Amino acid sequence: MTYDQQPQNPSTQYGQTQYNQTQYGQPAAQPQGAYYQYQSPAGAGAGYMAQVSTIPAQVASATERAERTSITRAYAEMTAGLAVTAVVAVLTQMFGLLNSFLTTTGGLGWIGLMLVQIVMAIAIGNRAMNLKAGAARVLFYLYAALMGFTLSSIFMVYDLGSIGTVLALCTGFFFVLTMLSLTMRGNMLKAGPILLAALIALIVGEIIIMLVAPGSTGLMVISAIGVLIFAGLTMYDAQQTRALFAQYAGQPEAIKSLSIVCALNLYLDFVNMFLYLLRLFGGRD
Repeated sequence: MTYDQQPQNPSTQYGQTQYNQTQYGQPAAQPQGAYYQYQSPAGAGAGYMAQVSTIPAQVASATERAERTSITRAYAEMTAGLAVTAVVAVLTQMFGLLNSFLTTTGGLGWIGLMLVQIVMAIAIGNRAMNLKAGAARVLFYLYAALMGFTLSSIFMVYDLGSIGTVLALCTGFFFVLTMLSLTMRGNMLKAGPILLAALIALIVGEIIIMLVAPGSTGLMVISAIGVLIFAGLTMYDAQQTRALFAQYAGQPEAIKSLSIVCALNLYLDFVNMFLYLLRLFGGRD
């Protein structure tokens, strides 16, 4: 019922005939006068409606601020993980830890490193929401440290200058893709199954080429395709991060754990894109 419409039967609505009764021996107030007090002046009514209409806008604004804060948290966790990886990689190379490890364990040690990383990544992705945020964060940083230990091998293949150049290129590329995906109107979430299928095909194709024709041309083609796939995955994960934080809005503890899951996805996008770019543009020693 709006303010400018009078109820057809107020006595029925309110369960009594108060509008038709006399009070203190006086005639009942005129309907229009009584209803005018209920209606209030037009200016006051407009102000009231304007005040009410601002409530959804305020809620939406608060939700957007919370989402931005959560997204910033996820990217901060990702950046911290990358910093841990870089520090561990440099220290491992400086002290020759990876060489010592491979000399002792041989090829089985390298395979073991790969398997442990895969298991940890799956555990973080599937179990982080059931862990406390602190435990999930420690597990993520341990994974980042192990990745740094493994990635120290790039110092044996590529010169330091090209590694730094490609790192800067990857950082800029990743930033542009993130900003584009978070501001564009297109929905990259629909491309998730396609990107996953393309990633599986990329892994299978890379294994086949390494076994059948391990030449530089085939690996260059695979690397170029890999950059495109992980560029798409970067945009997909950026939008998925925003969507997940919107879904868990109002659950601060869940948001903290979810930040680790999203940080891991973004971290893997960055690392893999960096490695494929390094294959394309890195100068070998």
